[in-house]
Formats: sequence, structure tokens, C-alpha cells
Amino acid sequence: MKHHEEETKYLGLNVSKGIEKPPTVNPYLKSKQQRKKYSVDEYVEEILKGNITVLSQAVTLVESSREDHQKLAQAIIEKCLPHAGRSIRVGITGVPGAGKSTSIDSFGVHLGKQGKKLAVLAIDPSSERSKGSILGDKTRMERLAVMDSAFVRPSPTAGSLGGVARKTRESIILCEAAGFDYIFVETVGVGQSETAVHSMV
Repeated sequence: MKHHEEETKYLGLNVSKGIEKPPTVNPYLKSKQQRKKYSVDEYVEEILKGNITVLSQAVTLVESSREDHQKLAQAIIEKCLPHAGRSIRVGITGVPGAGKSTSIDSFGVHLGKQGKKLAVLAIDPSSERSKGSILGDKTRMERLAVMDSAFVRPSPTAGSLGGVARKTRESIILCEAAGFDYIFVETVGVGQSETAVHSMV
């Protein structure tokens, strides 16, 4: 007679019938994974409409070191250039912990309540060892980061000196073409020689 513990369900190795893959908790995940590839003209058209998602993608292309991205970014910038130069540029610099991000957050909320659109290009230092960057400035702009009229973009220095990133000037052009009234450039925590932002604002 077969003992009941010899039945399949009591064995140490037992393959159970699986279940169907549950739906993702993020309904937008699939659409994000299948990101549309835009042409140069489509990028420019969407940026001029103020499409924040496409603007962010364009800034990513500008900051990329890939050759194909650089060619595409250069073509986009050339077409956006005639639409730039109409915003007020503000450079915010100071030593680490001086309150740069907090000041931008407060001032930005004030401008937003007045119906103004503003973009913040927050520059964070990059590690000399890993080349990575924490990009934590956005976390100190809690109110501004959730406003529909604001665009907060952290960017790494990527080894660039002067308190700004290598492609900050190009990013400003894209933000101005998108129709922002104010462009804030927040430098990394600096000493006395990092004055590159002065020539950009």
C-alpha cells in the first residue's frame, strides 16, 4: 500500500501549475518602453509646442556622448536657435549649502503663481572615479518640481569646470525655444574661480 506522504504534493521537489503573468502596476510602462523615435523636424515641432517630455529627450541627446546623438542634437539646436533668446536668464551660484536650490524653489513658486513658465537647469558634480552623479538638486525643489509650469532638469558636470555642465548653453537654447519665460541655471557648489555661468545669463 502506498503511503500518503509519497504523493506528489508531499515531495520536496514539486512543480506547481503556474499562474498567468499579472498586469503591471504602472499602466504607462509599455508606452514608455516603446518610445517613439522622432525626426529632427518632429523634435523641433514638439519643443516649440512646449512638450516637456520631448524637451527632456532632446536635452538627453545634447548631453549624450554618442556620435549619432550628437549629430541629431546639433541639427535640433540649429533649428531651435531662431526661437531662442527671448527669456530672462538667471544664474544662481554659491558655496555648497548656501541655499541655492531652496531659493530657486521659493522664487520659482512665486513666479508660477504669476502665470510665468520657468525652467531650472541644476548642475551637480560628477564623480572623478565612477563618472556618475547623484543629481539630487531636484529633491530640494519639492514644490517647484510638481508644478505644470516648471521644468526642472538636473545635469552632471561630466568633468567640466566652471560650475556648469559641458552642454548647459545648448540646453538653455532648447528651453527658450520651448517658451519658458525664465531660465534658472544653478551651478554646483563653487569657490571663487567658477564663473562660467556669468557668460551664459
